[in-house]
Amino acid sequence: MQALLRRRIGLYIIAAAVIAALVYGFMPGPVRVEAVRVKRGPMRVTVDEEGMTRVIDRFIISAPVAGFARRISLDAGDAVKKGETVAELEPLRSPMLDPRSRAGAAARAAAAKAALEAAKEKVRAAEARAGLAKKELERLTRLFNDNLVTREQVDRAEAAAREADAVLRSAVFAADVARYKMEAVRTALEYSGAVPGGRPGGTLLIKSPVSGRVLRIHHKSEGVVREGQALIEIGDTRALEVEVDVLSADAVKIRPGTPVIFKRWGGGTPLKGRVRVVEPAGFTRVSALGVEEQRTRVISDIVSPYEEWRRLGDAYRVEAAFILWEDDNVLQVPASALFRYKEGWAVFVFSEGRARLREVRTGHRNGLTAEVVSGLAEGDMVITHPGSSVRDGMRVRLRR
Repeated sequence: MQALLRRRIGLYIIAAAVIAALVYGFMPGPVRVEAVRVKRGPMRVTVDEEGMTRVIDRFIISAPVAGFARRISLDAGDAVKKGETVAELEPLRSPMLDPRSRAGAAARAAAAKAALEAAKEKVRAAEARAGLAKKELERLTRLFNDNLVTREQVDRAEAAAREADAVLRSAVFAADVARYKMEAVRTALEYSGAVPGGRPGGTLLIKSPVSGRVLRIHHKSEGVVREGQALIEIGDTRALEVEVDVLSADAVKIRPGTPVIFKRWGGGTPLKGRVRVVEPAGFTRVSALGVEEQRTRVISDIVSPYEEWRRLGDAYRVEAAFILWEDDNVLQVPASALFRYKEGWAVFVFSEGRARLREVRTGHRNGLTAEVVSGLAEGDMVITHPGSSVRDGMRVRLRR
């Protein structure tokens, strides 16, 4: 009787072991997931768009009178100095002007002279501002050496001094252009027969009003040109600005003074810039996908030293990152770990081999990472790219 009882107990134990093995074999295994730690570090929110450089002060030299232009010997990229001859015109037979045309030419000459005087006054004002900015920079530098002001105040003074110098160069350039226009009007009077004693048989030498580089040549070969026809374009490549077309929804977040980082321009290190103007008028552009977009132009200045970007020229491509917000110590989580939950956001935290759902409140986002305001602590392991198979409380295993 006892032997039979022991045999039955043994069969029960074997049956229970088989059932347990079957149950264990058919139980779902832990889901393999990837996880990263929540950490603190620098974070930056930017608006990234492609842009194009352009010369701030450019001048298109045109024919002051109709004539026969000789072949221009200059090529694009050549350096020219102020007063250097860039083109030559052989005059055609000058038509006689009636009194009305003569009076109009004289009025244009007077207007050009007045514009030159106004440009000279702007140069004086720009010189005064540049001198004041330089003195302010020197004063703050001395105070900084005595630990009386912050480095930020000195940096702002340096930026203001560079901006004042740029405004001064632009004003001088504008005065040179105004002087050239006045000379062009006087030349037209002299060579058109509008005044007695004109010299229709001479050769007109067209000189550069400024120093710079040849950007484009509009009329290279010799031939007859009409009055006002563009011959050559000259600009100062040391004074560049960057034009970027951004979505109007992003343009409202950008303000004058917003810092910019110019990347992938061809140099080794990114360049620093600052927004000068956000144009108030937008325009419609069709994207590569055929979608109509409302865009706005944002004009920025390059504030990095000229030696770092001296190889940049007119109409060069750059990638601009407008910095809307940044901080050096932000608790952040990958955006791929977040998913919608109820009215907010949530993540799965990897804890003791299981996925635990946890609601979080986020702050700034830049597409790749998100600022964590509450719900997580530094060092927590969060599951990235959680699929539909991951649920709260289920067993998970880290994928190596």
